[in-house]
Amino acid sequence: MDNILALMQDPAAWVALVTLIVMEVVLGIDNLIFISILTNKLPPEHRVQARRIGIGLALVMRLGLLGTIAWIVQLTTPVFEAFGHGFSWKDMILIAGGLFLVWKATKEIHHNVDPIDHKEDMVGGAVASTFAAAIGQILLLDLVFSVDSIITAVGMTPHLPIMVVAVVVAVMVMLLAANPLANFIEKNPTIVMLALAFLMMIGTTLIAEGMGFHVPKGYVYAAMAFSALVEVLNMVSRRAREKKKGAAHH
Repeated sequence: MDNILALMQDPAAWVALVTLIVMEVVLGIDNLIFISILTNKLPPEHRVQARRIGIGLALVMRLGLLGTIAWIVQLTTPVFEAFGHGFSWKDMILIAGGLFLVWKATKEIHHNVDPIDHKEDMVGGAVASTFAAAIGQILLLDLVFSVDSIITAVGMTPHLPIMVVAVVVAVMVMLLAANPLANFIEKNPTIVMLALAFLMMIGTTLIAEGMGFHVPKGYVYAAMAFSALVEVLNMVSRRAREKKKGAAHH
């Protein structure tokens, strides 16, 4: 308890907390885009519940991982060496998660681009739209993003209370943003393609990180922000054209 009081009086601890909350929220965006795309394939009555369960599981996993912090730190020690690089459990988790993301995003892009492919869609649709399958996939990715986010937290501050508060705040932000984000993605079909492209990029980044190539996150998020801005401009110009057409018909 004294430790927490001492931390509350330490300005450096507050700076660490704010920085970490921002980092965790940013890392949560990747998680949230995936949850939104996956839950939008479910029947409308199950979507909100699936998002809540998915984000609840993300919180449970992150807090669970914080409880095993000594073990988490060991995840970064190399287990075996290949191609001159020592692979740790963290690397293997990131590579597996990255491959899963790239596969999932490619499959979804294929569904969106090729509407004639009904046979695959029937099977893929049936699999993706079952509640348990969606939760299972969210759970898998929650684990990958949670390991990434907790190792980031450990790298930024040695204080467990700060990590716990940052994780809880970031997940609360995810909960608040989940429905608006998912609805926005659903209302604007072109955004789906952009979000899937983001997932492919995030997947590729995770694979690269696992292979030992450090990709500065700033570059990735700058590219995402730029393409999102271009998409917003496209949407604005489409709306303007539609209005103009509507006015011309009147």
